[in-house]
Amino acid sequence: MIHARPLRIAQYGTKHGHAAGKLESLRTNARVECAGVFEPDAVRRAELQQAGWPWQGVHWFGDAEQILGDPSIIAVAAEGRNDESLNQAEAIIRAGKHVWYDKPAGTDWQQWQRVVALAEQHRLTIQMGYMFRYHAGFQQIAEWAKSGLLGQIYAVRAQMSTWISLEARRVIAVHPGGIFYDLAGHMLDQIIWLLGRPVGVTSFFQDASGSVPGFQDHTLAVFSYQRALASIEIAAIEVPPPARRFEVYGDCGSAIMEPFEPANPIRLCLNHATAGFQQGEQRIPIQNCSRQELYDRELTAFLGVITGERQPERPFAHDLLVQETLLRATDHSRGVSYTPP
Repeated sequence: MIHARPLRIAQYGTKHGHAAGKLESLRTNARVECAGVFEPDAVRRAELQQAGWPWQGVHWFGDAEQILGDPSIIAVAAEGRNDESLNQAEAIIRAGKHVWYDKPAGTDWQQWQRVVALAEQHRLTIQMGYMFRYHAGFQQIAEWAKSGLLGQIYAVRAQMSTWISLEARRVIAVHPGGIFYDLAGHMLDQIIWLLGRPVGVTSFFQDASGSVPGFQDHTLAVFSYQRALASIEIAAIEVPPPARRFEVYGDCGSAIMEPFEPANPIRLCLNHATAGFQQGEQRIPIQNCSRQELYDRELTAFLGVITGERQPERPFAHDLLVQETLLRATDHSRGVSYTPP
């Protein structure tokens, strides 16, 4: 059903790295009435009340119940810190509201399964904050891989390094896996979409810089499949701008995007001419867009699912697999596994 009136959506939490961008999307989308923001940390709330756009002029709720108990608010963006957001998402779902949930989905595997089951039971949407689902380059490579253009996929390599402040490193250090826990879900979202659940996971995590005790700032995980290997490498100490890349190799061709943010044309290489492409190497231009535009596309998709205008980009089974694989890699979920229906 298409809603003519703007949809009232609020934001719960502000400490996620995407929180400002998600609020900007909510405040600039013509289909949304941004109801306001609740931040449980009074000191953080006071700081943001004096900040500029997108915080300036937003309504600030005094407590979470003002959001959760308001039936006119049909959806909430969960934008708390990584160790806050799963509890926030569960509270939102239990309140009967759709959730735009920024990644990753916590460290409590049983709780995440419970939240997804509740959402399914009550026909609520959980839109995960994996914005590269809406990136033209990743979409194009997935289309080539799934159509068979590249043949049998035998390797996927992803590199998504960054540089973050000492303060940010201290915050993330509470999670085993460090920077891998924080960022790898983005690349797992793509790899799982192409290859499904890996048979095995082997991780190599280092504190290479020694800057924050216990913080793993140089990380690599290898995911084994019956006929393929995938790897994700993420560091928190790469001198900017980072050379982020995504590579897919099949026995009929390969596709390499480097960097993917901002995106360069894809290097496509094929063993024979097909589907309008030539044999050998060629550069395929893709539509570039900013990080904020990706958030905007996420929100557009979320609204479409809520209103019944489109199907979810990924099924719940996929989102469960992404998180289960992340936890396998970071050793949060020993002995815990999930097999999609």
